[in-house]
Formats: sequence, C-alpha cells, structure tokens
Amino acid sequence: MSAFYEPTGPDTFRATEATQGPWDRGAQHGGPPTALLAAVVERHAGGEGRRIARVTAEFLRPVPVGEVTVRVAVARPGRRVQLVEAELVHGGTVVMTAHVWQLATSPVPEATGTQPPPPVPDAGLSTWDWFGYGRAHEWRPTSGDPGSGGPAAAWARLRVPLVAGWEVTGLDRLLVLADSTNGFSLELPMAQWLSVPTSVTVTVLRPPVGQWVHLAARTHLSGDGLGLAHGTLSDPDGLVATATQPLYVSRVGKPGKPGV
Repeated sequence: MSAFYEPTGPDTFRATEATQGPWDRGAQHGGPPTALLAAVVERHAGGEGRRIARVTAEFLRPVPVGEVTVRVAVARPGRRVQLVEAELVHGGTVVMTAHVWQLATSPVPEATGTQPPPPVPDAGLSTWDWFGYGRAHEWRPTSGDPGSGGPAAAWARLRVPLVAGWEVTGLDRLLVLADSTNGFSLELPMAQWLSVPTSVTVTVLRPPVGQWVHLAARTHLSGDGLGLAHGTLSDPDGLVATATQPLYVSRVGKPGKPGV
C-alpha cells in the first residue's frame, strides 16, 4: 500500500487496498474518502487566511474500492465565512457528499480548558490488521479495547499518505481517523449486529501537530434502533476536534437492512 489513493487525473483517484473497510472488503472505510473530499476542497477553494472548521460527510451508498471522481462547488462564497460542497462520484453515481465550512482566522486568546491525552504507549494493537484501513495505521490503545465493545481510546499514526505524491497534512490525519468513532466504541458484537453510520460531522478546533492523533470514543444506544457515536480527537497538546455519527442499529440479516 503506497497510499490510500493514487491520482489518475486532475480530479480522479484510484482507491487502494488501504481504504478497505471492515464491513465489506469491496467498500471503502468512511475515513479516507472524507479526508479526500476535504483535501480537494482545500486545493480548489482554499484561501489564505481561512481554514476548515467543520466537515459533514454524508454516506449516500457504499463507496467502492475503485476509481472515483471529486467535484467541488462553492455554495456560499465569502472572505470570512465560506461553504463549499463536494461530491464523490463512482461510475457516474454520486456515492458521497460533503459540506465544508471554511472560516477566517485572526489572532485571539486560546481557551480550550482540556487536558492532554495519555502519552503514546509502547505497546501496539494488531487486532485491526485483517482489513486494509486497519493495516494502514499504527494503533496504540490507551483505554478499553477498540472495536471489541464499549468506550475505547487509542493513538493512531498513518503508515501511508492520503494521496500518493501529496504532502500529508494534519487535517488528513484527523479526518482519516474521525470516522472510526463508531468502530472504536461498538456497544454490540459486530457478528450479530449492524451499527451503520449515515454520516460523520467533524468540528475542527485546529489541525493536529505531529504524526499521532488520539481518538476517545463512546457509543450511546436509544433502544429503538438508533444510536449516537461521539469522539474526541486530540494531539499531545490537547483537544483538536470532535466527531459525531448518527447510527442505524439492527440485527444482522433483519429485513430492512440498509444499503450502506
């Protein structure tokens, strides 16, 4: 795996095995395409003095591990506040959309009130090595057992860049990881229960510094088939972003299984 994506044209990319998610070997994990849409938005509609403050990615259908095209349009132009829309297209079909808010920056006092996460442990995690996205990271748990049930937290470091030939940014590291909020903190066994996020919203305080990003995640279930996964993302200095995901929860094989 050289990268999550290899460019095949100005706005076309071939997804590699590194994008492969745990639910379907032929479908991408939600993190890489979310990061790809934001990265292309920055290249096409970025502006000096503005940076991305929020990304909401909508998963309209499974994103195949194949060639995709990114389309970008400015929905609300502005010098201080700008909204950009992006689409991910496969085979002529829009499979994913994103709304990206870019806000102007200016010097103001810092006030986060958060404590830094635990240091990066020496011991790693190998239980996510059975699918491409898992192998594309180095994992260092700090609490719980990510993916095995209940609240969990871990440091993660990318082993490959988002796009071959592109410099890896802090936002890349953040957004590739954020969609793991649901997977980290599953409350029900994956073999018997679907826990499907229809979207992910990442609100960014600042891009993380360094190679490691910490995700602390928890899932709440309503008891009537809906859930909410919430994640706090940090770097060694403290909070950098939050992630939230609405969940469709159902027994495996139950009628009405969603298409994503």
